[in-house]
Amino acid sequence: MPSATTQPANPLAVLRQLEWRVRHAVENILSGQYRSTFRGRGMEFDQVVRYEYGDDVRDIDWNVTARLGEPYRKKFVEEREVTLLLVLEDSPTLNFGSASQSKREALLELAGLVMLLGAVNGDRVGFVHAAPTGPLFREPVRGRGPILHAAASLMGRPAPSPADGPPEIPWRFIARAAPKHSVLLWLGDFPPRTEPEGWGVLRRRYQTMGFRVDDPWERELPREGRITAYDPASGRLVGLDGGGADRAAHSAWRTRRDASWEALFPDPLSRLVVSTCDDRFDALVRFFHARMRAGGRRSHW
Repeated sequence: MPSATTQPANPLAVLRQLEWRVRHAVENILSGQYRSTFRGRGMEFDQVVRYEYGDDVRDIDWNVTARLGEPYRKKFVEEREVTLLLVLEDSPTLNFGSASQSKREALLELAGLVMLLGAVNGDRVGFVHAAPTGPLFREPVRGRGPILHAAASLMGRPAPSPADGPPEIPWRFIARAAPKHSVLLWLGDFPPRTEPEGWGVLRRRYQTMGFRVDDPWERELPREGRITAYDPASGRLVGLDGGGADRAAHSAWRTRRDASWEALFPDPLSRLVVSTCDDRFDALVRFFHARMRAGGRRSHW
């Protein structure tokens, strides 16, 4: 199993290897109507225009529609720049991995890919690294070089120790860390839990999305009988007999976890779950294509 302290040998070199795939996707796979992966609904009001088939019904101006007797919608000026703020919840449980890669390594790669996409699209990208030893904030920056180095800084952060305990996310600070209507991308392990205080306010202020990485054993326990695994939360090996009681407890935990996850991100197009065995970049492209197929402005961030 992966070591709890496994770190990328050279995060900057890893990111440069991933960058060509990102550029190819933005210029080819995600081109056309999806001109920019991160362009969201324009938030600056321009004028009221007649509603036409295919327009987003959320933009209908009901007051004008009632007064004129036919549907009219609000037209917005498309934003030239989007601010993307990543919040990486770096908990000790991410250090688990039943194969060659830990959940933490996979999640950091996913974070790096998203930051590279933002760089290619000309957006501003920053992050909050919520670690048990305290949070680290990097203000959103623009440009390939600054974003590349910010991503390398995040990927190079030391892994938490089981003795550190779970991290605390500074939600009050995050509520002021980026402009209104920015994209807030929360990456973490997402155990079963109650909704963070103020989450409703954050959802109104930002466009919120969640990315999670699962280990194959979290989806289904192996069937070879007794299982011995490293528990990163306690820092010790634990044994499971693989019997009915263990499998029932695992199933109940998975149900609670998914219910909590879906409560945080009710829109299926606002959440992504990938396995440590998946190609993270392919999963990311499929995620964006699913949003594109939804049609209209909803296909964007």
